[in-house]
Amino acid sequence: MIRIYHTSDLHDRRHFAAPLRRLRAQRPGLYVDCGDALRGSQTVYFAREPIVAELDAAGCDVSAIGNREFHYVFGAVGARLRAMHHPVVCANLVDVRGRRLPFAPDALVSTAAGEAVRFFGLLVPQYPAGSPWERLFGWRFLDPYAVAAEIARTTPPGVTLVALSHLGLRADRELAQRVGRIELILGGHSHDTLAQPEICNGVPIVHAGPYGAFASRTELERRAGRATLADFALEPLA
Repeated sequence: MIRIYHTSDLHDRRHFAAPLRRLRAQRPGLYVDCGDALRGSQTVYFAREPIVAELDAAGCDVSAIGNREFHYVFGAVGARLRAMHHPVVCANLVDVRGRRLPFAPDALVSTAAGEAVRFFGLLVPQYPAGSPWERLFGWRFLDPYAVAAEIARTTPPGVTLVALSHLGLRADRELAQRVGRIELILGGHSHDTLAQPEICNGVPIVHAGPYGAFASRTELERRAGRATLADFALEPLA
């Protein structure tokens, strides 16, 4: 069994670490965040982001880049992500100038029971490939659906594949339709709160809502070679 807690779009709300720790003490599981935790944005930079300490205190295992973690200036992204003490993932953002990226496309995490989970991040594109912004800043946004399909193709059988999506609910539905190998989509960006997962093309889509009001708790069991939804709850964090 794989248990995953998930938040998104915290926007610097710093009240969730203690209740999330209590939940994880009662029912141990991984904790991931789908981006937009920071108060800064693409055009605003703060040298200090207090939410990072809150994510550390909650024991974040993996987080995805949202448009708040992204910055047009390459060095600002690096400074933000170096402050984080857990893997940060984004698979559809590359640098056309060949600079070393301060994040990875994916992260392979093992549960306490030895189950392998491959998390990969998807960021909503901020401008089209080849735009003047790309030439100015060096960032290129790849098609998230094509990237997800390639990650699915290279994921071995028996490894649970989870998307940490900062694309929004509508795009998550499209992702599930196009890439059925994904076993769970944990989403954000659109600030939707789903009382139950949406099942699209057999893929559960989970949105826990913004500002740390809830964490989702999703439990998966492997059946016939695929991880399937076994239990779910929105856990209040207020």
